[in-house]
Formats: sequence, structure tokens, C-alpha cells
Amino acid sequence: MAEVVYCSGLQCGKRTDSSLKCPICLKNGITSIFCDDSCYKDNYKSHKALHPNEKNEPYDPFPNFKYTGSMRASYPLTPKRYTPEDIEKPDWAANGMPFSEQRNDRLNKIPTYTKEEIKKIRKVCMMGREIIDTAAAAIRPGITTDELDEIVHRETIERKAYPSPLNYYNYPKSVCISVNEVICHGIPDKTVLKEGDIVNLDVSLYHMGFHADLNETYYVGEKISKEALNTVETSRECLKNAIKHCKPGTPFQEIGDIIEKHATQNKCSVVKSYCGHGVGRFFHCAPSIPHYARNRTPGVMRPGMVFTIEPMINEGVWRDASWPDDWTSVTQDGKLSAQFEHTLLVTENGVEILTARNKKSPGGPRQRTK
Repeated sequence: MAEVVYCSGLQCGKRTDSSLKCPICLKNGITSIFCDDSCYKDNYKSHKALHPNEKNEPYDPFPNFKYTGSMRASYPLTPKRYTPEDIEKPDWAANGMPFSEQRNDRLNKIPTYTKEEIKKIRKVCMMGREIIDTAAAAIRPGITTDELDEIVHRETIERKAYPSPLNYYNYPKSVCISVNEVICHGIPDKTVLKEGDIVNLDVSLYHMGFHADLNETYYVGEKISKEALNTVETSRECLKNAIKHCKPGTPFQEIGDIIEKHATQNKCSVVKSYCGHGVGRFFHCAPSIPHYARNRTPGVMRPGMVFTIEPMINEGVWRDASWPDDWTSVTQDGKLSAQFEHTLLVTENGVEILTARNKKSPGGPRQRTK
């Protein structure tokens, strides 16, 4: 039986009988097949991230870019990881475009779920917790963010699920990993974690027609600065305080007031460019939940609604900047950023944390230093 081949273009992904291979990849022992010359040219900008430099060692692909802090992109990226044929996939798995999500966005309607749907969402969220805990247990000085991506991908596939970020708007990896001043959407690469770093794992998966979404920030090693401790623990507490406020009848706009009040009390700031969101049947949908005070987002919590709250808290200024990869968001002043996220279900009497930690979950709070 002939092997099924798909185009390596992140914007294509179609099944193909072509034998057109990228010559640079072939030279380096990587098989990358494209439909035709046009497909190869159209996808080359993102594809060349797989190519090593002349010395065949990690390199910064943006040497002339003015980074805001100490973090740097470290290429080459590893090829897109394989997802078995029998795993159900969202529509962007092939060509990067979440068309069903885009169509739903036009309705601007907050979904509510039935008991049977909630059972499935609850199971997917439990799987998400298992996956993030497995990856978090591997965090240590010396491991690369790409190695953590491999763990997340493997654990997701073993559960017959699809890693939701993979090829979402052409995102090249299975998890977002954000280190130190990276706020969110960091692309796993050759970056080596070191003692004293903080690292966020943002895990999302798709199974039985539903998505789960959660993230946590972890300490790398034991020698953590007081600035890192304050930023991480403030972010953790901001989410905890916000969840306590969730119940039927609560306006979504009040969440930002609670979060910013606590962040300000701890001399931190709240990122305004990204927000919490509905999740379940769609990876992202209504409601939008800003984390900053005095926002005007519409909507009120009702039983059966499922959404995330995911405050991004900065050590310094709240403003963000972006790397040339069109994904990585960093603090404008290069200072630290931390984030925590849970998928939440509004119940008749309050709220259920569907992605809650358990007694064996790695990480957890640490005492601030004076």
C-alpha cells in the first residue's frame, strides 16, 4: 500500500502524489514534499524556518531585530509533527484557516452547552490537565522548548486528540511556550531553559468535537528572583480572585476590575492586547473577557457557558511588542510576564474549574521573598 503524502506547505496541507522535494531539506535529511513549484514558493517564508545555517548549529533568524529583552529566537525549527490519520482534526489542520470559527464569529453569540456536551468538554479538559502536568514535570535547566513541544504532541496524540494550536493560522507547533519576557504565543525552538527562568506552557487540544484550553507559568530550578516570584504569584492570584467572582448573573466586564486591582496592589500591570474567550465547540469564540479594569465588554454569565480567563501580568509596563515571526508577543520594556489560564463552566450556583490542578500536579505557588 502506497504511503499517503501531504504537502508540507502550512497553507496547503493537501494530499499529493507529487515528488517535488525541498532541496535544502533533502540535503539535511528532512523530507519535505510540495504540490508544485507555486506551492513551494507561496509557503517558502514559513518553510525556511526548518533550514539550518551553514554551521549547522542554532542561530537567531532575526539578527537585525531590536529585541526588548534577553530572549532570542533560536532556529532551525523542527518539522511539523505527524498526526495520525484516524485522529479527528479541526478544519485548520490542513490549510491553516479556521473557517467554521470565522463563520461563527459573525454571529457573536455566546454558546451554552447541554449536559451531554458538557460531559465531553469535561473529559477533554481532564485530558488537557494530564498533558500539561506531564510536560511540566519535564521542566528543568537544560531542556529545550522544542523538547517540551514534543512531549505535549506525543501525549496529545496518545489520547487520540489533536493539539489545537498546530497549524492554527499556520502556527507551526503543538503548544505555545513563553519564557521570561515573552507574554504569549512563543514558538518552541532550540531555546534552552536555564536556572531562574520562568516558562509558560499553554496547552490546548481537540477531541470528540470539543476544545480544552489551559496554561500555567512554572519556575525553572530553585534560584528564582524576587521579581519573578512577585510577577508569577500575582498572576496566579489574579486568576484565583477572578474565578471566585464567577457565577450566574455576573457581567463579564467585572472580571477585569478584579484582576487589575490585585495586579496594581502588587506593583504589576495587566496586558490589554489579549483576552479570555469562549471555548468548547470552537477554539475561540464569544464571549471576549478582557483582564483590565473599566472595559466595556458585553455579556452576562449564564449556566452552561464555557470560557477561559487567562490574565497576562507584567513586571513592568503593560504594553507589548511582536517579533518578526508574527506570533511571539513580548513586553515592551523587556521585563518579565506571567500568565495562568483555566477553562471554566458556569453552573446553576457558581462555577466549575474544568482544568483544575490536582494533588500531583507539578508546580504550584511559592512564597514571595522580601
